[in-house]
Amino acid sequence: MARLRSPTPFSGHSVLESRTKQKPVVALVRKRQEHGGKGDVIMVVDLVQLRTFVAVAEELHLTRAAERLHISQSAASAHIRAIEERLDTQLFLRTNRNLELTRAGQLLLSKANALLNEAALFTSFAREIRGKVDGTVTLGIGSEPVASRLGNIIAALRAKHPLIGVDLRALHSSATLHGLKAGELDVGLLLSRPLEPGFVYYTLMPVKFRIAGPCAWKAQIESAGWPELARLPWITPTDSSLAYAARLYQLFADNGLEPNTVVSFDNASIGRALLPNGVGMMLIREEHARQGERDGYLALSPLGEVEFSLFIAHLESRGNDPLIRAVMEAAADAWPELKKVAGMQ
Repeated sequence: MARLRSPTPFSGHSVLESRTKQKPVVALVRKRQEHGGKGDVIMVVDLVQLRTFVAVAEELHLTRAAERLHISQSAASAHIRAIEERLDTQLFLRTNRNLELTRAGQLLLSKANALLNEAALFTSFAREIRGKVDGTVTLGIGSEPVASRLGNIIAALRAKHPLIGVDLRALHSSATLHGLKAGELDVGLLLSRPLEPGFVYYTLMPVKFRIAGPCAWKAQIESAGWPELARLPWITPTDSSLAYAARLYQLFADNGLEPNTVVSFDNASIGRALLPNGVGMMLIREEHARQGERDGYLALSPLGEVEFSLFIAHLESRGNDPLIRAVMEAAADAWPELKKVAGMQ
């Protein structure tokens, strides 16, 4: 009988990349000695590598994790290999083209998240003690930069606090929340619902979405019920965890239907780029839908109008961080109607 091949341990690229220019940040981790050794061994773990482990564990995809962290795939691979060697523990298995967490990896993930959160809180507390507002703030941007008044926020921040640098990351809303939890981000702009515990959300504005499609199908789109809409070709998000994606699928599910997806995307601007060519239907922001209608290449369905709120959010535990307060003051200047909403407890 042929033997079944076991999943192979995680193995990355053979070429190691140089570390980031940042000085390595480390944490002390206890590991119980084996083979009769007494006491615990204290090991030094690089928090940059630990952050990479969390990103790969959440994405289960090396390339996506590297993109999320804005590092190369070979650097991410080197980080995982280094932390596995440091801990003398296998964290991932590669099965076909996918990654899976080992049992040890699953157990360490929550500890890693807690450690990264504590590191972020430690840095925040140090800034509070100094009372000096400087450093770099990292913002995750999961929405339209113009509509979110991002430029106004950054201009107000720089005017009041010229010693603060800004690092902007283009991420969808779910990745922004993951980044905030893992300490990769300080503040996030996102389309979501305030459901995550441990966050403070501030409402900026409502954002409406409409079902739109090629103008050549105008009569059909405007008269179609849900069954007819479902049968048309659709351009849909790859990640169903996105708030508006989940709502799109729910609109059809409420009618016992699924959209006929012919193209999927992981960035809404890519999907919108296909609309003028008549590729299919899409749920898009109303301002884009109206502009396409005025320009004569889109038709809008009277069904399926959806509204979400645009939020700016940060971890509740970091509310006293001078960098966070500075960003929120700048956001209040750009959005006088800013309203605080507590996350789910």
